[in-house]
Amino acid sequence: MRAQIDARAARHGWPALHADLARVDPVIVARLSPNDAQRIQRALEVWELTGRPISELQKSARAELPFRLEAFALAPPERAELHRRIAARFDAMLASGLVEELKALSEKFPLTADLPSMRAVGYRQAWRFLEGEITEKDLRETGVAATRQLAKRQLTWLRAWTATRFDAASPGLADAVAAFLAGQGVPSR
Repeated sequence: MRAQIDARAARHGWPALHADLARVDPVIVARLSPNDAQRIQRALEVWELTGRPISELQKSARAELPFRLEAFALAPPERAELHRRIAARFDAMLASGLVEELKALSEKFPLTADLPSMRAVGYRQAWRFLEGEITEKDLRETGVAATRQLAKRQLTWLRAWTATRFDAASPGLADAVAAFLAGQGVPSR
């Protein structure tokens, strides 16, 4: 099914598939860019497999719960510390064999740069390195930069989210969350 949708997109373009999707699921189309290939593809797959719009399935999944939900956000440390941690984490990924892992996967599976999994931060840069498009130094620099950009988008999203925030760098994080829950009448474990 996915290959058929990809072939249609290659022939007609994602905006045309977006228009096709509008005929069966105008609710979801209103939320999607005409070039959002991944979400258009998923919505069309759901429609083809179930005969029901994905927006209908999403709506039916929002049942009343017999308990209260509590939203938490782990806020990152200040920007300089966040950037230091991002760089250290990417260095640790490289030291732990990110490139070797991707090389082994590419030898086992027919991977291409346009697969959704290959667009993930880290894999995208490692793929470019394995293809000889960038140097090892560029791999690190572009990987760290891409991770920073991802973190920035996540923080923008998080600012708009209503949640109780906790300092992710706090050594007493678990105790702070437990105290919050105890004060809300929610038993902690």
